[in-house]
Amino acid sequence: MEYTMRPGEIALWVLKYLGIMLLYTLLDVALWRKAFPGQARWLNLLTMGLCLAGYLALLEQAGRMPKLFADMSLPDIGLALACSVGFFLLLDKGLDPLLAGVFPQSETGYQTALDHLRQSPAASLLQVCLLAPVAEEILMRGVVLGGLRESLGVTAALLISSALFAAFHFTMVQTLSALVCGVVLGLLYIKADSVFCCILAHAGYNFISWMGMLEIFHAK
Repeated sequence: MEYTMRPGEIALWVLKYLGIMLLYTLLDVALWRKAFPGQARWLNLLTMGLCLAGYLALLEQAGRMPKLFADMSLPDIGLALACSVGFFLLLDKGLDPLLAGVFPQSETGYQTALDHLRQSPAASLLQVCLLAPVAEEILMRGVVLGGLRESLGVTAALLISSALFAAFHFTMVQTLSALVCGVVLGLLYIKADSVFCCILAHAGYNFISWMGMLEIFHAK
């Protein structure tokens, strides 16, 4: 990372991201699903893409856009891919089933969200395997972790970025798993010094989970 950001500036960028999340979610629930139910998934995807593109443009304009491919190496790419598989085995096959039993109400909400994604597999693929990993890794690892590690130290920056990443997943089942992911992705970023490696690990994990989600759906 070529710059250090003050905690207050980081907080503003996080709040801006939360604001665009609330905007496209509100449009989806209040407008697209009611007025255009057949095209709602694609309209929501388009809205998300435009909102996220605008957010990244603001980062670029402010000189706060991290370099995606800086210092990337083949071993780091291999490590990112290994993290994708590791996340699936540790979380989807290990931690998540345990959390589902501990937080049944949260699991019900999580399954409802998955059912919504299954209704349009192609749109959900673009959402969870492209838009979400790119935006979340640029913000959480590139901006928050990269911007705070010089001013607050690596450990504090790692914990703050991981906690924020977890908080943005909203349900207990997702939040606790996301906290684990956030710590590992943060360590990957610290080692590789590459946002792209984090995007690759995040997108790869989501893709494996997406394929598993569809297999469960077709089994029904």
